[in-house]
Amino acid sequence: MTAADAFLLRSPLHAAHVAAGGRLVEFAGWEMPVLYTSVIEEHRAVRQAAGLFDVSHMGEIRVAGPGAEELLQRLTPNNVAKLEPGRAHYSALLTERGTFLDDLLVYKLDEGEFLLVVNAANAERDFEWVSEHAAGGARVENRSDAFALLAVQGPRAADIVQRLTSISLEEIRYYRFQLGRVAGADAIVSRTGYTGEDGFELYLAPDRAVEVWDELLGAGRDDGLRPAGLGARDTLRLEAGMALYGHEIDETTTPLEAGLSWVVKMGKGEFVGREALARQQEEGIRRTLTGIEMVDRGIARQGHRLLSGGDEVGVVTSGSWSPTFEKALAMAYLPVELAQPGTEVQVAIRDKRPVARVVETPFYKRDA
Repeated sequence: MTAADAFLLRSPLHAAHVAAGGRLVEFAGWEMPVLYTSVIEEHRAVRQAAGLFDVSHMGEIRVAGPGAEELLQRLTPNNVAKLEPGRAHYSALLTERGTFLDDLLVYKLDEGEFLLVVNAANAERDFEWVSEHAAGGARVENRSDAFALLAVQGPRAADIVQRLTSISLEEIRYYRFQLGRVAGADAIVSRTGYTGEDGFELYLAPDRAVEVWDELLGAGRDDGLRPAGLGARDTLRLEAGMALYGHEIDETTTPLEAGLSWVVKMGKGEFVGREALARQQEEGIRRTLTGIEMVDRGIARQGHRLLSGGDEVGVVTSGSWSPTFEKALAMAYLPVELAQPGTEVQVAIRDKRPVARVVETPFYKRDA
């Protein structure tokens, strides 16, 4: 272990990952498994059966009190007032410029009580940002240490989880959740996901995480459930066209540019960044997040420049070989006029300029 490794945070499941042969890497200040066997095998297990992910590195922030809803209405662009207990939605924390401080999930636990699930790299900053804006009786608590978070994703996920809980999972529709027990442990059971597949997230006390992890693997063994690392999580979300903070979205990008205008509810009233977004909406965006697939050999990866007519016109935000489609896919920002399906651009990969073609996203859509 290096001196730098000594400062990495560890999941409650760290020993389980080591025992399973997980290859551990640094990710957002955490030591997490990037894979157990191979990214391709784990990716295909999720598409064809099910995968079990440890995402305990995510941050959780509790916002409660008589001013909680008003605070989140001011800080996020989606309409928190539309949430009912047991429902969640995708949203963002924005700067005054309308750009992303972070993207997040907002869970309404009860009247006047919410749980924000934020990215690991931004958890402390997000907590400080929300706390600084709190007023009117809203209480803000960093609850990240109180949760382990497991995700079961794939077409057999519901059957596997159902064996370990008395909750009727059929009653939990997309972006809904219930409180109950899984494998004997108290849990928030949520149906969201980050892979393009059906699945569930389990928010647990850290001291129950290993037990539930093992119970899930046992319950799903005959269904093909296998542990999956961050590598497969990234290729799966890329195929599903889902944005990742630090890649597709950051403090230089707005929801309108990132194809996330549906989270911006301009009619709900004032919120941080609204004025900038209203101005951008009126003027029109100049660039947009676009899907591309390689025509020539090569893999477009984050940071690769895109060229048209010899001029630089954009940059790749994420790119990888797709285990599902067996070809190289990527997402990139391009000028609106070049972001039409069928448009060809060149990718600057070292001294080569292979051709790529603009395609619609998401690349992958599961059967209903």
